[in-house]
Amino acid sequence: MILLPRPWNRRAALAVLAAGLLTACGRRAEAVAPHSGKVEVGVVTAAPTDVPLVHELQGRASAYRVAEVRARVNGVVLKRLFDEGSEVRTGQPLFQIDPAPYEAALDSAKATLARAQANREFQKLQEARYEQLITADVVSKQDYTSVVAAHGASEADVAAGAAAVRLASINLGYTLVRSPVSGKIGRAAVTEGAYVQQGPATLLATVQQLDPIYVDLTQSSDELRRLRERIDSGEIRSEQGEVSATVVFEDGSEYPHKGKLQFSDVTVDQGTGSVVLRAIVANPGRALLPGMFLRARLEQGVTPRAILVPQAALARDPTGVAIVMVVDPEKKVEVRRVRTDRANGNDWVVTEGLKSGDQIIVEGLQKVRPGTEVVAVAAAPKAATTGPK
Repeated sequence: MILLPRPWNRRAALAVLAAGLLTACGRRAEAVAPHSGKVEVGVVTAAPTDVPLVHELQGRASAYRVAEVRARVNGVVLKRLFDEGSEVRTGQPLFQIDPAPYEAALDSAKATLARAQANREFQKLQEARYEQLITADVVSKQDYTSVVAAHGASEADVAAGAAAVRLASINLGYTLVRSPVSGKIGRAAVTEGAYVQQGPATLLATVQQLDPIYVDLTQSSDELRRLRERIDSGEIRSEQGEVSATVVFEDGSEYPHKGKLQFSDVTVDQGTGSVVLRAIVANPGRALLPGMFLRARLEQGVTPRAILVPQAALARDPTGVAIVMVVDPEKKVEVRRVRTDRANGNDWVVTEGLKSGDQIIVEGLQKVRPGTEVVAVAAAPKAATTGPK
């Protein structure tokens, strides 16, 4: 409130009020004068960094081991000794084939071996006796030679008999069919009472080891060739050691366990022109199943000293060349042509056209044009580059 002296008139009051308004306007003009005629824009500062080269490839899961359990002897299945769809361990009994014929064969082989062993003892004694007689010239050398030969044949009969016993014992063991690997067993291919054969071997069941599990991916042979050329030229740096693999489900969610690339096939598929890459992934919860369609992100190299530019900051000129707006040293807008390599999350990977320290306009682009004087302020965090994904 302004206290006016008396006497007071209307003309004096208006003069005082006008002076006050002029003072207030002058102060306001002083506050905005530094930015008069300039547009405020949000910028991010270019900073070279090593950006991983990530390829997202499609593929399918496949079991780490697949063991087809087949009959190794002929016979009738007496029992199924497992629950279908359960976990089995190595050596666990799965089927019992009628063992009676093979028990009899083993007993026969043992009897034959015993007979051969008895004959060998007789021939051994016979040879010792003839050795004394030949010294006294009581028997001929031909008789002695025949006895020595008979002893050698008896030794061979014992060896053959022992082998027959081992074979019969092996066949008897095959009547109890065991799991060759640990894993999850599917449905039984035969039931009790079925007659199975050794040749061709009858399929009884299939056991699959699912932890770890393979993810077989496909990559274009042309893309792989260009990647190797860029590595050879030094444009891309190949990291030594393991290549990590991030598995992605069809809905876009990521599998929590990281995998690693195991090998790349050396043959190109003639039908698709692609190469198979195999990754191995831990699968403790059996969330990945054979045949499941998946994607995987592989870090196959690193782009050295690249600059990440938010996608909103990049545009195309009429010729299709990528451009960005930057603030030059004179605080004016400059159009800069750049070379983009690929997208990286919400950013573009720029390999040419920008240098460290350049101020890239990401906010207020619609308000400026080349040559416009601007006031550069740091862009909001959401517009700034977030680094490699």
